Amino acid sequence: MLSRRSFIIGGAGLASAFLLKPSDAGKPHGEYFSKINTVLKQHKIDVPVLVIDLDRLDHNIDKVVGSVNRLPKKVYRIVTKSVPSPELVKYIADRAETNALMVFHRPFLQEMSKIMPKSDILLGKPMPISAVEKFYKEHSGEFQPEQQLQWLIDTNERLNQYLQFAKNKNLVLQVNLELDVGLHRGGFEANEQLRKALSLIESNPKHLVFSGFMGYDAHLMGIPSFLVDSELVKVKERYASCLSMLNNDFSSLVHDKLCFNGAGSPTFRYYQASEMINEISAGSCLMKPSHYDLPVLEDFLESAYIASPVLKRLEGGNLPAFEWTGPIIRKWDVNQSQTYFGYSGNWLADVESPKGLVPHFAYTSSNQQGYNASNGVNLQVDDFIFLRPQQSEAVLLQFGDLIMVRGSQIESNWSILTV
Repeated sequence: MLSRRSFIIGGAGLASAFLLKPSDAGKPHGEYFSKINTVLKQHKIDVPVLVIDLDRLDHNIDKVVGSVNRLPKKVYRIVTKSVPSPELVKYIADRAETNALMVFHRPFLQEMSKIMPKSDILLGKPMPISAVEKFYKEHSGEFQPEQQLQWLIDTNERLNQYLQFAKNKNLVLQVNLELDVGLHRGGFEANEQLRKALSLIESNPKHLVFSGFMGYDAHLMGIPSFLVDSELVKVKERYASCLSMLNNDFSSLVHDKLCFNGAGSPTFRYYQASEMINEISAGSCLMKPSHYDLPVLEDFLESAYIASPVLKRLEGGNLPAFEWTGPIIRKWDVNQSQTYFGYSGNWLADVESPKGLVPHFAYTSSNQQGYNASNGVNLQVDDFIFLRPQQSEAVLLQFGDLIMVRGSQIESNWSILTV
């Protein structure tokens, strides 16, 4: 006989189960993605593509420009790895009225020096000496490295390598010294190693020209928000200490064209009133992938999406080898009422539209990614699933030409930089 206690416990369990039963999360595409879905289908797009909204991109460029134009004004240096398309870089440069680029890849350096021969380029990471050798061996054209290119140096060992190369080839290299302002990913601090580097540059003026400092503070993005203000003070103090050593002990290296670069997409606004640096670098904030959903960038708009064609739509759907569980699962969770398979998948990206479309754990695939959804998601075969990248640099290189959309029209296709 069922006891009163068992009845109460059982009733409570049923009530809890009812309360925990998933509600229907599925919705069709909203107006914005419906328009892009329609225009992609009209243009017979049949493979996954990376779509960039030019109106949203313009909004984001203007936000960066508005920040760097606040007094004291700064140079805006475009981070090419985050927007790795020649036409896209040129578009940003024209709207932002800048010719300053930051490049992280030797093939990109070679390509951008030809495409934008008037640009001023700062390497964003130190290059192996073999990359320097290859660049000078293959370089030709209007771009003049001795005036327009700054090589990034992180150690005295690398500086000596570059010096020896410059002597052997009778070249003059501009060198910018990477500072460790708290990220602890290498670079100089205000100590004897920095003093040695500045001394070596000072004593070799025929082959080395000091072009400035670069201090990257990306760790501010990853620490708890309550620590950011205090850590930012330390970041600026570390940079200022290096500047102090330069100005006090190596005044012969100081001139009015020095590049004091700092910040990045998540931090450039922290330097709006600062006179310590004279330029900031940013790129990812223009695309605003999901890793940049930060309070400091809340007025920026997501401008880049992956569009993946729907290849298959199945009512219900069953787990391989566990087909008997299908009706039970669907009865419990209406969000598993149907299964979709998209073209390719398993990107560093999350479903943005339609809402309620969730990757299927049993069908994680770079060939045909599976998704579950309720009947509220009314996608049909040949419609598009839209995913928002988590970051920009690697993702934008995976799809060939970028599809540039303005309003509800495709304006152009832009190539990507050669890897």
